[in-house]
Amino acid sequence: MTIQNLADQHPFTTADGSTIRSILDRTNAPVQNQSLAEASVPAGSATQRHYHRLAEEFYFILKGTGTLEIDGETRPVRPGDCALIPPGAWHQISAGEKNLRFLCCCAPPYAHEDTFFV
Repeated sequence: MTIQNLADQHPFTTADGSTIRSILDRTNAPVQNQSLAEASVPAGSATQRHYHRLAEEFYFILKGTGTLEIDGETRPVRPGDCALIPPGAWHQISAGEKNLRFLCCCAPPYAHEDTFFV
C-alpha cells in the first residue's frame, strides 16, 4: 500500500513555471500510468503557454480564480471546476487577484521532457 501526504512533499518549479508538490508520481511511489500533484500559480501571474505530446491532463481548481486557455479558447475557472487538457493541446493557466491552487493529474506521469514551448 502506498500513501503519501501532501505536507511531506517538497515543492519544485515545472518547465512551464508553476510550482508543484508531487503527491504521487514516479519519484515517490511505484506509479506506472499517471501522476497527481498540487500546483500553484501566484496572483496576477500565469504559466508559460505549452503543450505535452504524450500527457493528458486534468486540472481541478481548489482555491482562487483565474482563466484557462486551451488551444485558443479561454474560460474563467473557479473552485470546483475540472478541465480536460488533451495531449497536444496548447494551454496556459492564469491566476486572478489571489493565488490559484489546483490539482493536476497527468497520464502518463508528468515529465519535464514532455513539456514543449513555441
